[in-house]
Amino acid sequence: MSMRKAWLAIIALTAAYAGSARAEAPIELQWWHAMTAVNGAMVNKIAEDFNKSQTAYKVVPVYKGNYPETMSAGIAAFRAGNAPAILQVFEVGTATMMAAKGAIKPVYQLMAEAQQKFDPDAYLPTVTGYYSTADGKMLSLPFNSSSAISYYNKDAFQKAGLDPEKPPKTWPEWFADAKKIRAAGYPCGFTVGWITWTQIEQFNAWHNMPIGTEANGMAGVDTKFVFNTPFEVKHIAALAEAQKDKTFDYGGRYAEPESKFLSGECGMLQSSSSFYGNLEKNAKFKFAAFELPYYPEVKGAPQNSIIGGASLWVMSGKTPAEYKGVAQFFAYLSQTPVQIEFSKVTGYVPITKAAFATLKEDGFFKEHPGRETPMLELTNKPPTENSRGLRFGNLVQIRDIWAEDLEAAFAGKETAQTAVDNAVRRGNAVLRQFEAATK
Repeated sequence: MSMRKAWLAIIALTAAYAGSARAEAPIELQWWHAMTAVNGAMVNKIAEDFNKSQTAYKVVPVYKGNYPETMSAGIAAFRAGNAPAILQVFEVGTATMMAAKGAIKPVYQLMAEAQQKFDPDAYLPTVTGYYSTADGKMLSLPFNSSSAISYYNKDAFQKAGLDPEKPPKTWPEWFADAKKIRAAGYPCGFTVGWITWTQIEQFNAWHNMPIGTEANGMAGVDTKFVFNTPFEVKHIAALAEAQKDKTFDYGGRYAEPESKFLSGECGMLQSSSSFYGNLEKNAKFKFAAFELPYYPEVKGAPQNSIIGGASLWVMSGKTPAEYKGVAQFFAYLSQTPVQIEFSKVTGYVPITKAAFATLKEDGFFKEHPGRETPMLELTNKPPTENSRGLRFGNLVQIRDIWAEDLEAAFAGKETAQTAVDNAVRRGNAVLRQFEAATK
């Protein structure tokens, strides 16, 4: 072979090899999320483990800020034509995502087209009902599911002369214990994370009282808020009164108040069960989780809590190959070992029946009694129209409106009655805008 022919052969082989390498490069799937700390580390680990399990796809998790920021980023990216393959959206964004025609690919269609094994009955109905159509078709994949629960600092109880093994069951007991904690020298008796979620949405469901009509929006978009009742006003007034001497201390609209508990500043907290993993890793005091308090004068209370957390939505406009990869990743996420590890590390509830049953059979909940608290709340009683969940359009925006009015009450700028009335009135105006936009 001549030198020239030899070089041509080498060049041809090199080109073929380069083309083969390019063809074999894994297909990248962007996963935008809102997870931080322990939970964020688990998101990265799940993606890394999936990527190691096969060579065709590479899931790339990208932190986009808190829940509202991540959802806003996803919507903006869709409008700009560069949406991620997977977008994590918190539960209150469900109605908005459902109404975003052309923006999403329903999970049930994704899995069917990819011929990926998918059984909706394998998931906990308490969880999947929130993210499915009325006839049971799953629109998004439940991922990090939680509920609102209570936490208390056992060391603070001890110092305040309270029984560290007996947390309060009712709201009157809760306020009384918080006063004693404050009197014992703690900067605040209690605080609450996700103020509108815990003190309006979960609060009403736990007492079997409606937030809005049409089964809290689950039965239609022509709904309106109706929670400006004497009961809700009484509760917000009690919080505002407790704010005056820091028996209660408002710490922000989202997860910020959790740090006030973790630092030892506040003796009790109401927030997401997903905070458990962070506490378990970083708390410098003895703590425990327990069920939300209730007002004993409310007949039938407590009812059941509602789901929180977020689900994974598949964005439209991707290639069949990309969708096949997303379907494979979703199947991986639903595997029992993956679900068990995610639940153990974070505090989120497992989304599949098999994972929950395995945790129970293995004695995990007996060894960690607080970890079953969200499941006990979610299944406390069969859900009613008031406690099945909620599906209000533009609820992300509405939550901020509600928070503004609650903040005015806590600051003494509005009465509790005015604050709650304004929250309902202003929220209803946004609902009408959403309803008009869906027609």
